Amino acid sequence: MKIRTFFTAVLATVALGTTAIAANVVSATMIPDGTYTAKVIKVVDAKHVTVTMQNGLETTLAAGRPTVDFSKLHANDSMKFSLANGAVLVYLDLSSH
Repeated sequence: MKIRTFFTAVLATVALGTTAIAANVVSATMIPDGTYTAKVIKVVDAKHVTVTMQNGLETTLAAGRPTVDFSKLHANDSMKFSLANGAVLVYLDLSSH
């Protein structure tokens, strides 16, 4: 009985840890419109970039205009961007290359 309780406790701890990690990922559409600064995790393609916001949330941003191109960004770059309806309308690479 003690072994069963132990394994149940371990499984519950692992499940809670996974939930806590997943809780830090948010949809870009849930972020209020505004201007933000973030750190680039990876460039998915020219129209999508995954970032970590200053509050620790992780999200994948999509270009909101044909002129927005994330291909010049690199991992660990800092960027400032304007978000409207979950899409990036304009951004500035704050890192020097």
